[in-house]
Amino acid sequence: MESTGIDTLTGLLDRQGCLRTATRLTANARRSHQPLIALWLNIDRFRTINGSLGISGGDAVIAKLASRMQSRLQHRAHLARMGSDDFLLLASGFAAGEATLLAAEVMALIKQPMKIGSIVLHPTCSMGLASLEYAEPAEIFLQRTEHAMFEAKRQGGDQMVVLGDEQLPEWLGINLAREELEVEHKLHAALENNGLYLQFQPILRFDGQVESVEALMRCTINGELIPPNIFIPVAEKTGLIVRLGEWCLMKAAMQAKHLSEAGINTKIAVNVSRAQLTAPKFSKALYNALVCSGVAPELIELEITESLFMDVSDQVQNHLRDAIEMGVSLSIDDFGTGYSCLATLKDIPATKLKIDRAFVAPLPEDQRGFALVKAITQLGRELGMTVVAEGVENPAQLEKLREAGVDAIQGFLHSRPMNEDQLLDWLLRQKKMNWAADTFAKIG
Repeated sequence: MESTGIDTLTGLLDRQGCLRTATRLTANARRSHQPLIALWLNIDRFRTINGSLGISGGDAVIAKLASRMQSRLQHRAHLARMGSDDFLLLASGFAAGEATLLAAEVMALIKQPMKIGSIVLHPTCSMGLASLEYAEPAEIFLQRTEHAMFEAKRQGGDQMVVLGDEQLPEWLGINLAREELEVEHKLHAALENNGLYLQFQPILRFDGQVESVEALMRCTINGELIPPNIFIPVAEKTGLIVRLGEWCLMKAAMQAKHLSEAGINTKIAVNVSRAQLTAPKFSKALYNALVCSGVAPELIELEITESLFMDVSDQVQNHLRDAIEMGVSLSIDDFGTGYSCLATLKDIPATKLKIDRAFVAPLPEDQRGFALVKAITQLGRELGMTVVAEGVENPAQLEKLREAGVDAIQGFLHSRPMNEDQLLDWLLRQKKMNWAADTFAKIG
């Protein structure tokens, strides 16, 4: 019998209804570029509650908890009952800071005393919080959220775990290992059958001038798009990231040369992983990309995390020196995500600093976050670096970043990632608009 989509006990969405709603919301989130979060909560010690109060008493607890959440949250989130004592909340438009506040509100709501017959209960819950990632299917999104809840439960309950901090159960690790083997097989097939390609996202200064363009690796095999957050970790685990990185360097260099021949001398930025920089042949791969493409070295930029700049091994430091000697510029990527060391920042041979999107997402409401962005910007500029803010999605964020003194921005507000032909057309239009603006300014 087909599910009606509604849980009969609580009136909330049931599991099937939740999946249909999640599928619709994930599609809307990608289309509108708005964040989507999920909260998966499990009632602690519910087996004890059922054993003490009986099934009817347990049902009464579940119904009352559902009623509490529905009366408080129904206009802000979609609510579902995923199992006997599991609930899920889906909420659109919540930035990172707002999501944790919502989670805290839900946990406080669950904890309110509840009287069942003559017994007063003080329920608690274990909660997992996750944010939708790019091109992620709804099923995987919900599964990841449930994984975070499992970790909260493993840690003793009555707490929240944000996805990324959790340790996966053994049975789940086995399933994920199988999935990784499948992804690895698909990556090999992609390398052999032209399944890899690049998309490009421009980085713009506030006057409309193009600062650079970031190359983003994509993978499609037999018509199936494999999201970067799926294939990149597998490539890093298996060592395939070195081959993928070499391919990316060559393609990016060729694209920069192609743009240069079309009259657009725009720098192409390429992400470089730890595995690449610790591989013996990185400098040779970079040199080959420059020579084979014939591109001017100053049109290539390597984006490297702070931790790699701080790596004191001879292999990494030699590769960094080689890149600089070749004329390639270096950029600090995802600044502020856990490896920042202000004492050594002055010694990093980078000319650009990219502020991670985690600092940008809560703007403009988060004043403490704004203070951090402003301080990072001032520090970077004092050290002679161009400062770029990542993940800019709306005009309010843009104006706050302008106020902070940021040099350039990257994000969906100005452009989604695009293919090679689209990039050339976009850059030509941007160049024409900038020329017209400059001409008008001179006339005025």
